[in-house]
Amino acid sequence: MKLQLPGGLRLWVTLASFGFVGWALSGHIAGLSDLSISARGWWWLLLGLAFSWMSLVVNALAWRVLVDWLGHGRESLALVPLHLRTNLLKYLPGGVWHFVDRLRTLQPSLGANRALVSVLLEPLVMAVAALLWVPFGGWQTGLALLCVLPSVVLLPRFREPLLKRLERAKWKQINRADADTLAPLDPNTLGSGRGGYPWWPLAMEMGFVLFRFAGFWCCVQTFGLGEGHPLGIWLAGFSLAWTVGLVVPAAPGGLGVFEAILLLRLSGFVAEAPLLAVALSYRLVVTLADVLAAGAVFLDQRAPWPFIGAARAEDASAKR
Repeated sequence: MKLQLPGGLRLWVTLASFGFVGWALSGHIAGLSDLSISARGWWWLLLGLAFSWMSLVVNALAWRVLVDWLGHGRESLALVPLHLRTNLLKYLPGGVWHFVDRLRTLQPSLGANRALVSVLLEPLVMAVAALLWVPFGGWQTGLALLCVLPSVVLLPRFREPLLKRLERAKWKQINRADADTLAPLDPNTLGSGRGGYPWWPLAMEMGFVLFRFAGFWCCVQTFGLGEGHPLGIWLAGFSLAWTVGLVVPAAPGGLGVFEAILLLRLSGFVAEAPLLAVALSYRLVVTLADVLAAGAVFLDQRAPWPFIGAARAEDASAKR
């Protein structure tokens, strides 16, 4: 007999995460009220916004490299602006609408199966890439080794069976969200059909996580927490929290989960009140970066100036 939680697992994980963060906030209201942001701190936040925005561009480029690695690079697909435009949709209830929009765009060129693999393999590579930064924080009672082990999942003998299971599960979820505009999936051609290891996509996604961390580090500097603790500890804590926020079913965008794991991991050597301030400011910064990136693509497709050349260059190639 399968145990079903009222409202589903996602709801309970979200409530637990928000409850923990809320409990931490309530216990440090006085400490948070004593914090202030100096003029230099505002410049750090602005720099954090810039790094967070650049991380989105790197992430979009990494997806393009991944799709090319899958053998779909010959298709005329404007992948970078598509990724930047749809990334904001991950905050909508359900957490699948960015997938749905990408599938709608890719299916006419790639077909249902290849489009779904192109969309689903990306978060898997992202999670492995983020975990590979955790060992930079030291041995951490064996956590460093545990975080390297998931990289074997990208080997073909493990990757393809996992992809097939993910395709079946995610397709059911996506179909519940939008069954009318998506083509049916062929159950006989699941998986990527690709051999080898995705080295370049993995390297690109590691670069994306590093840019993401740079935005977080700017928030750390905003509240003067950067001194006295090795940079690797911060990188390891951030990478672990970011990965858990990505893979654990909860509120869209990992909201609440990332903050809870960050507090659990780093509060042992950093005061909780400023760490809470860092987590909240980082959440605001990355959300604003998502809005700016999506807005820039929207304006670029309707205005005479190019958005770093990416959207127009790819749109032009798509029309050829």
